[in-house]
Amino acid sequence: MSAAAEAGIDDAALLEALRAGDEASFEVLVCRHHRALFTLARSYVRSETVAEEIVQETWLGVLRGLDRFEGRSSLKTWIFSVLINQARARGRLEQRRAATSLDEGPPGDGPAEDPRRFVPPGDAFEGYWVTAPRCFGHLPEEQVTSTETLEAVAEAIRSLPARQREVITLRDVEGWSAEEVCASLGLSEANQRVLLHRARVRVRSVLEGHFAAEGAS
Repeated sequence: MSAAAEAGIDDAALLEALRAGDEASFEVLVCRHHRALFTLARSYVRSETVAEEIVQETWLGVLRGLDRFEGRSSLKTWIFSVLINQARARGRLEQRRAATSLDEGPPGDGPAEDPRRFVPPGDAFEGYWVTAPRCFGHLPEEQVTSTETLEAVAEAIRSLPARQREVITLRDVEGWSAEEVCASLGLSEANQRVLLHRARVRVRSVLEGHFAAEGAS
């Protein structure tokens, strides 16, 4: 099916066709969301094969649950909520096998960045950076987009606590709006903002170390 035809089908018409058993409509749904579902699943597990299994399980869950979908959220939001539930379960299983834990505190628990990088309380410039975060804009494009750099980013995202990982993947990797993320993950706007900030700070910190190591080699 062409991109124009795919884009021309809204959720209501697509849902009606899906419930009627129209296979072409399911193909449209897969074309729209499969890549993004895989990207999000991949942030939970280290194997592309396992991520693909999660996506396939998600599509099966979607087909089985179509009659129960009440339309309280968008079709896209619902599909991704199915994926997130599948991915969380598989991610916890992998973590248990590795004898680690996904337990995390609330979004504001613990500093997102080393406190020593900020001017301490009591100073006139309390809260300001002692040393500003490194800017990556001057780096050659091939260095920023290299396989090693992209893998460092992916690994940094995978190492984040679950909620931070979900938010930064949907916002910064998939380009979702804050409203879509809040609806999909059941977050308040303020909570989403805090999670995204903390995730971005941690990923930036990893990138600083990555580029510093490359510069020293």
